[in-house]
Amino acid sequence: MDVVNALQWRYACKKMSGAPVAEEKIEKILEAIRLAPTSMGFQPLTVLVIKDVGLRKKILPIANNQAQVVDCSHLLVFCTWDQFTPAQVEAYMQLIMDTRGVSAESISGFKRGLESLLGNRSIEENREWAARQAYLAFGVGLTAAATEGVDATPMEGFKPLELDAMLELDKKGLRSVVMLPLGQRDEANDWLLKLPKVRRSADQFFIHYE
Repeated sequence: MDVVNALQWRYACKKMSGAPVAEEKIEKILEAIRLAPTSMGFQPLTVLVIKDVGLRKKILPIANNQAQVVDCSHLLVFCTWDQFTPAQVEAYMQLIMDTRGVSAESISGFKRGLESLLGNRSIEENREWAARQAYLAFGVGLTAAATEGVDATPMEGFKPLELDAMLELDKKGLRSVVMLPLGQRDEANDWLLKLPKVRRSADQFFIHYE
């Protein structure tokens, strides 16, 4: 399925069947998320992959009883780093050096730029910036799921502070931002499935400068 057809096929699944999604499809979606772009390639996020049904049942009331949390195959929780430290920057620089075989001196300017980016903003500004990076990866995940024929439900309707407390994310230095149940649509019982997709027309959506 090409990307346009996949995005025409996808919708925010309201009722999932509970059937499992093949692990190879999940792995492709996760790899696409890992490869997603982020500002300066810093990837200030971590994705929780929750297959445990018992844990998902505990999350259900925190997610305002949206049944997809339990009826999905895998629940992804996109989390951002709570705070930014010199150690995180050093680890990223080391990863660049190891991956590309370059010296610390050759990327010193890039390092100073990242340090300046993070150091000149408040904690809250950095958290907001990190959340935007998480949404970049989230969008890639939605698209990857569609191309794999896997249903997904973008889910902001949950209580992040309660979820963070239940999962003890503070001990991992993380904050939950958005969730993505992955599963298979219940074609007989999902009221949204048969409704046309509502989008503005291209001439309303785009402004071209030629």
